Amino acid sequence: MLELSRQVVIPDHEIELQAVRAQGSGGQNVNKVSTAIHLRFDIRASSLPEGFKEKLLTLGDQRITRDGVVIIKAQTHRTQERNRAEAIARLKSLIKSVMFAPKKRIATRPTKGSKKRRLESKKKRGQHKALRGKVDL
Repeated sequence: MLELSRQVVIPDHEIELQAVRAQGSGGQNVNKVSTAIHLRFDIRASSLPEGFKEKLLTLGDQRITRDGVVIIKAQTHRTQERNRAEAIARLKSLIKSVMFAPKKRIATRPTKGSKKRRLESKKKRGQHKALRGKVDL
C-alpha cells in the first residue's frame, strides 16, 4: 500500500511491478539476474481522486502514455529490492507533484536602491568598455 497522505492511499493491486533484465554493462550478473523493475500504473483505473487524475493526465511528462498509464523503469541499483523502492519513490513523487497547487506569485516592484545600483553598474561597465577604444594622440 502506497500512502501519499492521510486521505490518499494507493492499494498494491493498482501498481504492477515486473522484474526485467537491466540494460548496459554489468558483467556476468546482467545476463543472469532480472534486477531492473518496470512499474506500470493506470491513472484512469486507479482510486485516486478525480482532480489528481486530471492533473496527471494533463502533465507533459514523457513517462505517461496517451492511454494514461505511467511507466517507470528503475535499473540504477544492483538489487531488485532497491530498484523496486526507487520505482515506487518516483511514482510517489510524480503523484505528489500534482497534489499541491503552486503558490500564486505576488508581483513586486524593484526598490529605488536596487534601480540605482543597477544603473551605476551599467555606467561603470560602459566606461570600462569605452576605455578599450583606440587611443588618440
